Amino acid sequence: MSTSFRLSTVAVAAAALVGGVLGAPAAEATTPSSNAVPAGALVSAVPANVRSADSVLDEMTLRQRVGQLFMVGTPATSASGATLAAISRRHVGNVMLTGRSYGGTATPARVAAAMQNRATQDATDRVRMLVATDQEGGLVQVLHGRGLADLPSALRQGRWAPSTLRERAGTWAGQLRKAGVNMNLAPVEDTVPSASAARRNPPIGAFDREFGYRVKPVSNHGRAFAVGMSEHGVVPTIKHFPGLGRVHANTDTSRGVTDWVTTRHDAYLQPFAASVQAHVPVVMMSTAYYHRLDPKHPAAFSPFVINRMLRGDLGFTGVVISDDLANARQVSGWSYGARAVKFVNAGGNLVLTVDPASLPGMYQAVLDRAAHDAAFRAKVNASARRVLLLKQDRGLL
Repeated sequence: MSTSFRLSTVAVAAAALVGGVLGAPAAEATTPSSNAVPAGALVSAVPANVRSADSVLDEMTLRQRVGQLFMVGTPATSASGATLAAISRRHVGNVMLTGRSYGGTATPARVAAAMQNRATQDATDRVRMLVATDQEGGLVQVLHGRGLADLPSALRQGRWAPSTLRERAGTWAGQLRKAGVNMNLAPVEDTVPSASAARRNPPIGAFDREFGYRVKPVSNHGRAFAVGMSEHGVVPTIKHFPGLGRVHANTDTSRGVTDWVTTRHDAYLQPFAASVQAHVPVVMMSTAYYHRLDPKHPAAFSPFVINRMLRGDLGFTGVVISDDLANARQVSGWSYGARAVKFVNAGGNLVLTVDPASLPGMYQAVLDRAAHDAAFRAKVNASARRVLLLKQDRGLL
C-alpha cells in the first residue's frame, strides 16, 4: 500500500527473465552477489492441509467464493464491528490490521482471533483468514510494542547484506505470527532512480521505502525480505507492480497519477521478476497509470499489465492483490462497486479495501455480475481458487 498506511508455481520460462527479457542495464552486473538469495528459495511453511483447494471450492456457494476475493480493514487495536459483520453476512475471507497499535503482540493477536472465530461453516466454509498488515519498516509499520521490533526503513535495510536481511525478516515474521498475522503487505520492490529523485517521489522515496537506488540491490534485498518472511510462516507481498518509483504524486492523495517512462521490458521490472523466480506468492498492483503500457487504465484495472506482463512475461501464477481501492483518490472517479468489478475483470484476485464501509457496494457488484455473466463468474471462480490454493499451502483450509 502507499503512504496513507492504510501459489505460486512459476513457469519454467520465468527463469530466463531477469537476465533476458527484462535485460538489466550494463551498469547492473549480471553476476549475482555472494549474498544474493537464490532463486526458488520460497517454500511452503506449513504442511498441506487435509482439505484441498479444489474440494473446498466445490463445496462453496457463489456468495462464499465472492467473499474469498476480499480483504477488509479493521483497526489493529480493536475488532471492527463492521468487519466482523462483513465476515458473517458477506462471507469475507481476509482482513487487514490498519492504523497503529502499540500494545505489543497481545493486542493485535486478540483482534486477529476475533476475526478468525468468525470463519464458520456458514461464513467461509470454515476456511480461515489471511490476516495481513503493513510491516515494512520505518514510517510504515502498523504494529509496535512488546515483542515487536522497531523495523528500520527499507533504505536502511538495503545497507545490510541480503543474507542478514533474510535472517532478520525471519525474526520479524516470527513476531508477526505471535501477533496473529500471517501475511505482510511487504516488501516494496519499487526502484527510485536516485536520492535526488526520491525527494520528488511522494509515495516511495519521500518515506525511504525503497531498498536502494539501483535495480540490483532492490532485487536482492526485496527477495531476501520475502524469503525470510515466507520461511517463517508469513506470506510476503511484493509491491507495487509495475513500479511507483518514478511517479511524482501519490495515488492515495492525488488523481491522474501517471508513470510516463516504464516500458514493457523495462529494467526497473527486474526486482519483481527476481521475486517471481523465487516463487513469491502474492503481488500487489499499483493504481497509477502507465503511459507507455496502457494509458487508458490504472494498472490494477489493466488486463494488459496483469495478464500480458505480470502473468505472461514474468510467469506469475500466484495471487494478484490490489492496492487499497477504498480511500485512494486515484480511483475515486469510479463507484466502489465498479472498482471491484474492474479489478476482477482485469485479472485481479484479491480486492483490498481498508474501509469496511465500502465493502457492501463492492461485494454486491461482484456478486451481481457473477450471477448474470458466465465469463465473469469464471473469473471469480478462478480467483477464489487462487486464494484457496494459497491458503492450502499455508494450512488455512
